[in-house]
Parts: sequence; structure tokens; C-alpha cells
Amino acid sequence: MVNTLALAVALAMDAFAVSIASGVSLRTVSARQTFRLAWHFGLFQAMMPVIGWSAGLTVRSRIEAYDHWVAFALLVFVAQGMLRSAFKKESVGADAKDPTKGMTMVMLSVATSIDALAVGLSLSMINVSIWTPALIIGLVAGVFTTVGMHLGKVIGSMAQLSRWAEMTGGIVLLGIGVNILREHGALAIIL
Repeated sequence: MVNTLALAVALAMDAFAVSIASGVSLRTVSARQTFRLAWHFGLFQAMMPVIGWSAGLTVRSRIEAYDHWVAFALLVFVAQGMLRSAFKKESVGADAKDPTKGMTMVMLSVATSIDALAVGLSLSMINVSIWTPALIIGLVAGVFTTVGMHLGKVIGSMAQLSRWAEMTGGIVLLGIGVNILREHGALAIIL
């Protein structure tokens, strides 16, 4: 149980960082927005290990070749939108797009849960039942997302910090993407 909880916390860190950035971007976070993001992040974090576990060894070699690139591309796409929005605010005062709606939310959910797919594949190799770990992973991701959204809201509501906080959020998303590539050894190929 301790190992499963530690694994869930480790997997929830990306969701936590993204939810902070989302809260910063929104500045005012409703219960509905919090629920939407926490539900989707938790659901995707719980589903991905089940999918990975179900796939087992049969598709592992196919997925491993590009899963990190998919996560990176999704995070870069969302991060560039946040950065563009932060610079627009400076000149136009435009409102940010709600990251808890539509395709942005789906992309963030997939990007933050790709690692959980690999965990599911690993658990299938050592013949561990997936149901309890998946439930715990999903619940922890949901809680971390809720806390992150409200922490981001506090940071984003400070008017003088909001533009810088949103830029930092975009940079954090880029950093998470680069770290995913680093963890998978993809940066060694490029450099």
C-alpha cells in the first residue's frame, strides 16, 4: 500500500504542476472548473494504468517508441498558448482561455497521464492486479489537482504577479515536457 501511494504521488506531480498553471491562468476558479479538471485528471490517471496493464507486453515496444513525444507535443501546444496569452494580456488585456474545457482539457489530461500508461505496462509484467493501484492513482491525482487549482488561483489573483505567474506556468509545462523527453532518453538522440 505504501508503494502504491508513493507511486500515485509521483504520478500526480505533473497533474499538480499543470493544475497550478491552470489556476494561475484562470485567476478565479469555480467549483465547477475545479471538479472538471480534477475529475478528468483523476480519470485519465486511473484509466491509463488499466490500459497499459491490459496491453501488457504485446504493444509495449510500439508505444515506448513515441509515447514521450506525444506527451511533449501536447504540453508544448498548451504551454505556447499560455505564453501567448500572457503576452497578450500585457498589450491587450485579453482573458485567458479556460483550460478546464474542451480539447485543451483533454490534451492536458492525456499529457499528464502518459507516464501512468507505462506504469500499467510495468505492473502487468510483474503480475500485479491493476484495480487497486489504478483507483488510488486516480484519487490522488484528483486531490492534487484540486489543491493545485486553488494554489494557482491564489497566485494568479495577485494582479502584479498574474502575467509573470502565467508565463512561469507555460515555462513549467515546457519543463515537464523536456523532462519527459530526458527521462526517456530522447534528448540524447537529439544532442
